[in-house]
Amino acid sequence: MRRVAAALVLGLVTASVVATPVQADPVRDAEYWLDGYGIRSAWATTRGEGVTIAVIDTGVDGAVPELAGAVVGGADFSGLGSPDGQRPVGSEGREHGTMVAALAAGRGTNATDGVIGAAPAASILSLSIGFGEGTTSSDDQIAAAVRYAVDNGADIINMSLTRNTLDWPESWDDAFLYAMQNDVVVVAAAGNRGSGTTSVGAPATMPGVLTVAGLDKQGTASFDASSQGITIGVAAPSEDLVGVVPGGNHVQWSGTSGAAPIVAGIVALVRAAHPGLDAANVINRVVATAREAGSPGADPLYGFGIVDAAAAVTAQVPAVSANPMGELSEWITIYRRADATPTPVPTPTFVPTPAPEAAGPRSPLGTLLPTVEQLRNTGIPALVMLALLVALVAFTVHAVQRFRASRGTE
Repeated sequence: MRRVAAALVLGLVTASVVATPVQADPVRDAEYWLDGYGIRSAWATTRGEGVTIAVIDTGVDGAVPELAGAVVGGADFSGLGSPDGQRPVGSEGREHGTMVAALAAGRGTNATDGVIGAAPAASILSLSIGFGEGTTSSDDQIAAAVRYAVDNGADIINMSLTRNTLDWPESWDDAFLYAMQNDVVVVAAAGNRGSGTTSVGAPATMPGVLTVAGLDKQGTASFDASSQGITIGVAAPSEDLVGVVPGGNHVQWSGTSGAAPIVAGIVALVRAAHPGLDAANVINRVVATAREAGSPGADPLYGFGIVDAAAAVTAQVPAVSANPMGELSEWITIYRRADATPTPVPTPTFVPTPAPEAAGPRSPLGTLLPTVEQLRNTGIPALVMLALLVALVAFTVHAVQRFRASRGTE
């Protein structure tokens, strides 16, 4: 995996690549998941004809023998690649997109040799991204690529990448919601502990996304080539994978970057076998038919269980009305719009506090005497008012004295 520290942390989720060339026949023989996870059995029903998988990655080299005729279009969003998205980009991990695409929809080099994908009759849309590189931010490149995928016929979007954060930019809200509202299934890798991703990060944390964890060859949760989190949907092989790189050589590699396109290919088989199903029911078939593993119900290591392609394609599965992986629209309503609309704060009523009176001798009448401010407010000159008050006091005293004198003569 390559993690790029820039304005954000974003990278591929490949755990390791061992660039030891192997012969073509051993390549096909090494694809243990074809039989162990029901993929070859599902081919008796469909091989993914008529379904398009968009691979948002470093670019897919459509010239390698396994992908001849599989890549039907694409675009570059980094400003570094070719207009059709088929020239690998980036200073590292340039082979990544080609390896991912081959596991999803590789044709093999013939009927028995070379890398064959989970859906060998599906088509690939190559959308090249520069991780931490390019003319715009990686966040913006991905948002644009998701929208392009929807507008150009993708039925599934594979994202073998991680932002390494639980959250994601608001531009992804709009782009991913656009995909979901247009019935596109988004498949994302959970990430790898061996590369520092101890828990899933976006897009694997986004509601509605089918997140894929990784397994070793024994079908147990991989320690290095997987991660964990409550948003995991299913688990698929992520260790001892085989891949084809630009130029046509074959390599061994590990990581949920490989588990995700295996599941994306299985999703393509379901879509081809059940063309009338919407995205929510396609995802439901995958998770509902998964083989139980870990804790009952959704498990942070296995999700709903270990993917089973044959069961996903052929089993009787009741219809659902909502995506079992959640609804992004509800999340946006609850969280984004709540943040965007602050709770009104009552405006306090300001009551000025009178200034304290200056220290000095108090009038015998106490608070009957007006303050200077009160005098000012009446519009009557202070001296005139004071004279009137003195006269009033003198008159009152004189009246009291006369009243007492009159009482004494009675």
